Amino acid sequence: MEELKRKARELIGEFKGDAYAYGPGAIQHAGELAARIGEEFLLVRGRSCTNNGMLQGLKEAFERCGLTIRAECPGAGPNAPILDVERVRDEILSIRPEAVVGLGGGSLIDALKGSVTLASLGGSCEDYFGLGKVSSRMETTGQKLVPFMAVQTAAGSAAHLTKYANLTNMETSQKKLFIDTAVVPPVALFDYRATMTMSPQFTKVGALDGICHLLEVYFGTSREHRRFATVEEAALVGLELIVGALPGAVKQPACEPLRESIGLGTDLGGYAIMIGSTSGPHLNSFSLVDVMDHGMAAALLTPYYVCFFAPAIEDRLRRVGRIYQEHGYVDGAADLEALGGMELGRAVARGMAALAQSVGFPTKLDEVKAFGRKHVNRMLAAAKDPALESKLRGMPIPMSAADVDRYMKPILKAARKGDFSAIRPHEKYAS
Repeated sequence: MEELKRKARELIGEFKGDAYAYGPGAIQHAGELAARIGEEFLLVRGRSCTNNGMLQGLKEAFERCGLTIRAECPGAGPNAPILDVERVRDEILSIRPEAVVGLGGGSLIDALKGSVTLASLGGSCEDYFGLGKVSSRMETTGQKLVPFMAVQTAAGSAAHLTKYANLTNMETSQKKLFIDTAVVPPVALFDYRATMTMSPQFTKVGALDGICHLLEVYFGTSREHRRFATVEEAALVGLELIVGALPGAVKQPACEPLRESIGLGTDLGGYAIMIGSTSGPHLNSFSLVDVMDHGMAAALLTPYYVCFFAPAIEDRLRRVGRIYQEHGYVDGAADLEALGGMELGRAVARGMAALAQSVGFPTKLDEVKAFGRKHVNRMLAAAKDPALESKLRGMPIPMSAADVDRYMKPILKAARKGDFSAIRPHEKYAS
């Protein structure tokens, strides 16, 4: 495990350099990082930051560096509601701080990206959903974003490292994305000790969401991509760290080495999604926020997409399958080299489901309270939205909106019942 951690730190260092402080005890460096972007701050804080010691640690670090927190306000709730984005925007405009620091989990940080954008550039969230629209407005107007720092407290989304802002219209229960390097926090920090107070359920959701980031990008990145070797290493290192640590972390939440493994693994998920794109599981998850966390939805759906994608990613899937096999989730007698196509996909998918079941995580959509046909219809409709087209294109077997009913609908049917045999193979790979 220590060698895996060493490789993970090397990759994260390559990714973020000295703009990111991470690991147990990293909060003591908050002042040094924040001083790069300003001296007077608005602090946007989450609900858990007093329980995990991070609020006190941040304030002490700021004081040592002579930095001032001019005002504080609560950050966004779960799923980053647009109303919270607008509320924090108004706080920024009222306080007019030199810079902003966000202290909390992925929803808070995603929402802060939106709030900073609206406060700096004007307009509404709808103006920036999609690819590159923040940068485009900045180029057109000559305006810049208010500098901001992200201090992460939860292992999962890696929002503190990425170009994505997942924001939710709570009236329609639909998430949409800013996708823009302009919203990557200029400096970031993640003290993995903050995760020791994460609930067992939050721990599972975050860790499995991290696996989704790693695998969706790994499976969807072309071998011809100039960063493919990096994606592959990050995916396999991150996956093994999380798979090896998750069951123990659920049972021993205060175990620092296990929390560090999951923190490193989910951070590598952040590195992956800065190189490539997530795909089907994340796309569908954006339509389920009224019944489950988006990370939970993506994690539940991923094994079913693995089956569908399997004929296009056999070599990669064998590497992934061996990790699950080494940890006892794929039958040790199974010869993954001898399996191919959807048969290989089913073997690995069952291993993924076995890990989920081992920590008490659902493996069928129908196991989720209040899930129903309307959610399937919502997922299919959202998949045809041009603003989310990048998720369809980023799949190992790409889809267009015209393919959604033919191929995605059977995947969702399979996920409802836990029946991998219901998945329809793509015509390119049908025998």
